[in-house]
Amino acid sequence: MMLKLTIGFGMILSSFVSGWSNTSEGTLPAKTGVVLHAINNQLIVPSENLKAPEFLTRLTGTSNVRPSFYREDLTIPVSDGEFLDARMYAPIQSEDAPIIVYYHGGAFMEGYGSIQTHDNIVRALASRSGAIVISVGYRLAPKHIFPKAVEDAYDALLYIEQQASVWGGDPGNITVAGDSAGGNIATVTAMKARDFNGPELTAQLLYYPLTTFHDYPLETREQYSSGQYLLSRSVMEKARATYTPGEDMWENPYVSPLDAKTTAGLPPAFIATAEFDPLRDEGELYAEKLFSDGVYVENLRYEGVMHGFLSFYEVMTTGNLAIDDSLAFLSSQWEEEERVMVGFQVIDREAPSGFSRVREEIEAHVAAAYLLSIQFTQLFHTFVEQADGFFQSEISNEAE
Repeated sequence: MMLKLTIGFGMILSSFVSGWSNTSEGTLPAKTGVVLHAINNQLIVPSENLKAPEFLTRLTGTSNVRPSFYREDLTIPVSDGEFLDARMYAPIQSEDAPIIVYYHGGAFMEGYGSIQTHDNIVRALASRSGAIVISVGYRLAPKHIFPKAVEDAYDALLYIEQQASVWGGDPGNITVAGDSAGGNIATVTAMKARDFNGPELTAQLLYYPLTTFHDYPLETREQYSSGQYLLSRSVMEKARATYTPGEDMWENPYVSPLDAKTTAGLPPAFIATAEFDPLRDEGELYAEKLFSDGVYVENLRYEGVMHGFLSFYEVMTTGNLAIDDSLAFLSSQWEEEERVMVGFQVIDREAPSGFSRVREEIEAHVAAAYLLSIQFTQLFHTFVEQADGFFQSEISNEAE
């Protein structure tokens, strides 16, 4: 009897996972479908305090190891006399450590991203690289439109270079990094450093970056912009209208780096793109442009995942892989390995297969059970509240 119940429950669970994974654009890997279901139905809201459930932490191997780095919240002065919030993770007793300056994603707008929402990525980069990683809280629209975010980002870079030795860092070994809107800010900051004789940067790590504000007929912008894959057309249009309210701003290379006359002289770049992402095409076009202008670039397309997948590395194997790939690229730059790119190509990083895929499937079903329990609890509470309201109304009517 117990076996039959278990099998029946497993079949029901699989039907839910299958339903969440089937989209009009194709079938998603089970883990991606479950994560997107959780986000789209607001069952899990990303925040600084969000932790992966313990059962998933055990399965994925991301245990709570005591860190070998410390955290310090900073304030960074900028050229207009104001101060930016920033957060630093640094190795304990570091000396001449490389530095990564991280610019968070979030559509350039308040309420969409901050140093808090992207803290887990910054921690992962710090713990795995041995570098000092500093997350910069640049100012956001609608209060601060372009070019304020870019000015803040560049001012922060100059300040970090100046203070590097105080923190045990190497001012001659600085990398800029960022995801989505932050990827745009990171590569634009590299452009400013080139244009204004600023710090000579070691590399740039760009995770699914936005690279143009123009309305180009890009296939992935059309195909994956429904909002089902974390980033919607409505949010992109709102970001453009809010951050760059004047169309003339879109022509500026510090807004649309894909449309810059040249990217020559920029540091070597690692660009991660995601299969189910409206920004995939422009990220890959930017990688190709960098290559055409003589910049060494590696562009990896991660199959089976959506925009923002790095933020879920604690429960998505592919997110872990992307972090490790980018740091392997960065390590090769630190070691000054001779690398020659004979032709541009986007390298496909396939979704997990073999035992890794089986593990992902198991985790997806366990996570689905967890999410269904949340939804059932929510429905139960709603029913109780409605029933209580009904009975209170009946009692009131009888009293009258």
